[in-house]
Amino acid sequence: MILGVIADDFTGATDVASMLVRAGMSTVQVIGVPVGDAPTADAVVVALKSRTAPRDQAVDESLRALRWLKQGGARQIYFKYCSTFDSTDEGNIGPVGDALMAALDATQTIACPALPENGRTIFKGHLFVGDALLSDSSMRDHPLTPMRDANLVHVLQAQTPRTVGLTAYNTVGLGAKAIQAQWAQHPQTHWWVVDAIDNAALATIAQACADLPLITAGSGVALGLPKVYEQRGWLTRNAQAAQLDTLQGRALVLSGSCSSQTLAQVAQWIERQLPAYQLDPLLIHADPEQTFQQALVWLSGQPETALIYASAQQETVQRVQKKLGATHAGELVETMLARLAKAAVAQGVNRIVVAGGETSGAVVQALNVQQLRIGHSIAPGVPWTQAVDRPLQLALKSGNFGGVDFFFEALHTKAPAT
Repeated sequence: MILGVIADDFTGATDVASMLVRAGMSTVQVIGVPVGDAPTADAVVVALKSRTAPRDQAVDESLRALRWLKQGGARQIYFKYCSTFDSTDEGNIGPVGDALMAALDATQTIACPALPENGRTIFKGHLFVGDALLSDSSMRDHPLTPMRDANLVHVLQAQTPRTVGLTAYNTVGLGAKAIQAQWAQHPQTHWWVVDAIDNAALATIAQACADLPLITAGSGVALGLPKVYEQRGWLTRNAQAAQLDTLQGRALVLSGSCSSQTLAQVAQWIERQLPAYQLDPLLIHADPEQTFQQALVWLSGQPETALIYASAQQETVQRVQKKLGATHAGELVETMLARLAKAAVAQGVNRIVVAGGETSGAVVQALNVQQLRIGHSIAPGVPWTQAVDRPLQLALKSGNFGGVDFFFEALHTKAPAT
């Protein structure tokens, strides 16, 4: 193992894994805090469900994953979080990063959630989503981690007692040595938010991070790491790294995300007049078994790929959360979609697209998937994956990722030739 990755949710794990595979690193994703021997791969990604977990739990699980990765031989550690830096003033990005730094005796690390090809860029320390500041995007009203400050130095400094500084775009433009020189001149600054407006900047940042024990970032910086490892003689790139089995038959789309992009994807599916069934969290709360049986009867009657979704507009989500509570409402939906995934696989479904990080975690756990091989990307940050022990493929999509026709494209576009 060259790189050990700790991801704070399941879709984020497949996101960073897809970047590594795309650059020629064989990559395996493991689910939850692992035990036993590490799999044989250039990179191993541990997918946790710690993004919105209680802070102490997130820290504990991350440290346990770190110990396992180091025992497996990982030469560098990467803490992966969302490209929209999902967190609150209490964490969990700062506390987990601080704990990992302490465990690795690391004196400095970076914070760089940029993913320019998905519209996430950092300029003068401010995170943009497309042309809008993060604080003006739909993330402003996220039900669990509302992001109302686009200044990442401010956001991160609220989560850590360590000093946070900025490596601005003009320093990045001077190259990796200039970045390293800035860090060396300010040893008392432990966290560096790093500007990145394009993939060239990410490649430069990866070079600058070559000797850091710990990198914390979104998936973008991972794009540049394989070249660094190749230059050091650690890696021989594998052109077949993304190859999975060819599976046929029925597929299923499950959507628990209420992001604006997922809502557009659901609407596009329905506009294509493809089978779709909407779940109501209030009905799930009132009678979960009846709701499950009704959805399952409907699904069993569909001769082709179908969509089951709980995605809804913001006003509907707020109304439900007011009655049930945000956490309980989310858990009801996740549990129902996970049960339906398990039932669908029992009926012969072998490909499932899942929208939403929390929903993806629930589905993977319900299906008892322990490890995933990473395949080709459907869209930036969203690859097909396959369970290592059976013919079951999953595409785990972060709510805001993919174009409006993502669901259809995922199931009808052939993998590129290898």
